[in-house]
Amino acid sequence: MIAYLGRIVHDNDAESKLDDDVSSISKSLDLQGSIENGDVSSLASKDFGGLYSVKPLFLIKPSGAEDISRVVKLASRTSNLTVAARGNGHSINGQAMAEGGLVIDMCSTEKNHFEFLPINGSHYIDVSGGALWEDVLTRCVSRYGYAPRSWTDYLSLTVGGTLSNAGVSGQAFRYGPQTSNVTELEVVTGKGEITVCSETLNSELFFGVLGGLGQFGVITRARIKLQQAPDMVRWIRVVYSEFEEFTRDAEFLVTQKEGESFDYVEGFVFCNNDDPFNGWPSVPLDPGHEFNPTHISQTAGSVLYCLEVAFHYRNSDHPTVDTVTIFFLVYSLISCIMD
Repeated sequence: MIAYLGRIVHDNDAESKLDDDVSSISKSLDLQGSIENGDVSSLASKDFGGLYSVKPLFLIKPSGAEDISRVVKLASRTSNLTVAARGNGHSINGQAMAEGGLVIDMCSTEKNHFEFLPINGSHYIDVSGGALWEDVLTRCVSRYGYAPRSWTDYLSLTVGGTLSNAGVSGQAFRYGPQTSNVTELEVVTGKGEITVCSETLNSELFFGVLGGLGQFGVITRARIKLQQAPDMVRWIRVVYSEFEEFTRDAEFLVTQKEGESFDYVEGFVFCNNDDPFNGWPSVPLDPGHEFNPTHISQTAGSVLYCLEVAFHYRNSDHPTVDTVTIFFLVYSLISCIMD
């Protein structure tokens, strides 16, 4: 079987035989999922960065960890076959591609795990490495009234994808990145072994995989820490023309004690022009109001800075929320108002 794969890679007539090859390889691997021909127009040949487009040999759509294990074991026994796990393709430099190799579509496993776990007074959710964070958040809140403690600003990313990097979020100043909010992983190692790991069980693998850029294994399941979801969220954006003021307020907010500041603090930069993708139109201040450039200081440069903050509260907390919000507005907006 391995020799057969080698012949496919180097055979000039392979294109005419791919359909037979797909059937043969699928049967040989005994996959429960599916396998498709590689193509330069397929999702497996591209990513978000758009810098590269390469043709894989095959796109594997596994049904679960067992399929991934079989594929990795096959590749580990060859010298010329590479494997890449692809989440939602949000890499920017071709990391999720495998030219002439096998690309594993992790999104095909997204519904494999979803189990709410109360353990010793804390709450967790077991989810697939191929699940999208937006679906995890929605299902946790709607079904159980809980939410992950830390998530990325853009939520159409897979759990395994962000955990393989870091998963920096607007809550990272309080709870750490997403990699700090995982207690257990199921991983397919480079040898194709399906292994459960945690801080106390196979700990070297656990800490190697978290933030390991996919070089130590493929995450097939993760146990995520949860917290009670708020009833409401107050969301505020504050725009600055001066970098020093922007960083001063950001540092002030992230160094305050829990309960004395916001629950979400994030900053970003945008262009001081009317570009629809990178300028004022890209930063709506609320659903009913577009950005008004007449408030910008005449001394502002080519870019502006924005702090995005949110305060989580329950229906009974209105007085406290108003007090904190007013304090923030007085402290953080004074430079903008008096500019």
